Amino acid sequence: MRRRTFAVGAAALAAAPMLRAQALPNGPVKIVVGFAPGGGTDILARVIGQKLGEMWKTTILVENRAGATGVIAADYVAHQPPDGNTLLMAHINSHAIAPALFPKMNYDANRDFTPLVLVGVTPNLLIGNEHQKSRTVAQLVAECKANPGKVSFGSAGTGSAQHLALEMFKLQAGVQALHVPYKGSGPMLTDLIGGQINYSFDTMTAATPHVQSGKAIAIAQTRQKRAKGHPNVPTMAESGFPGFEATTWYGLVGPKGMQPAMARRMNEDINKVLAMPDVIEKFDQYGAEDGGGSAEKFAQFIRDEGIKWAKVVKDANVRMDA
Repeated sequence: MRRRTFAVGAAALAAAPMLRAQALPNGPVKIVVGFAPGGGTDILARVIGQKLGEMWKTTILVENRAGATGVIAADYVAHQPPDGNTLLMAHINSHAIAPALFPKMNYDANRDFTPLVLVGVTPNLLIGNEHQKSRTVAQLVAECKANPGKVSFGSAGTGSAQHLALEMFKLQAGVQALHVPYKGSGPMLTDLIGGQINYSFDTMTAATPHVQSGKAIAIAQTRQKRAKGHPNVPTMAESGFPGFEATTWYGLVGPKGMQPAMARRMNEDINKVLAMPDVIEKFDQYGAEDGGGSAEKFAQFIRDEGIKWAKVVKDANVRMDA
């Protein structure tokens, strides 16, 4: 009897690593980003990917599939096998704004993905290049009123979170401005710093390094509270626009149909990464806060954001040719 008990116990011990491995994908993992390299989504995906690669002892690649404000990448991942080898850095654009702008998309943001975890929520930073005269929101409003339709604002694309932040500003300030869309924050910031465009409501994640270097000037931020990484930059609410809140958020999802055990394991490990002191410090610099939690919480968050931004798109009459 003792021999049989020992044999069963030994078999269970031998099987434990195998069961553990089965909860993770076989082979390299790809995190797909719907924007060009250098933008906020790309930066956070690479931070998470490096840590998970070390934890899972596998190669994790970040693949950029820019275009249509993240819709191309989301559509691609939605139609991949649910084996965990392909994940998406989901974004407010692909999962909350685009469904309101593209009612005939090839994916459903709520039904066609396996939510894993919310990675972080960031304010947008209202920035200008170092040659711009306006250094406060009041000065910028005056500049726009003096030059209707001529002051240019770049964004990561038509219908992006940055674009909608601009539309909210135009509505509340009663001004006209020129919207210049790009395929991601990276190329937009290059032109802003180079003087081809004047301002942007860009993600804090992407804008922060340029603000720290002095090549971009932070005028305001767009959450109700100041981000830890930019304690001296006033909010839009503090600058005369009460209630103004336009954020960008990021989260990891996989295709629908992933094994529950794998989704749980990924959620647990990503939460561990988000709790690492060096990751917290990095995210604080970029204004990415309030990440982590359960997959169920993230799923509800996606649903709530979809409802919120659908109303904004309707109220602002945002069109893809705008």
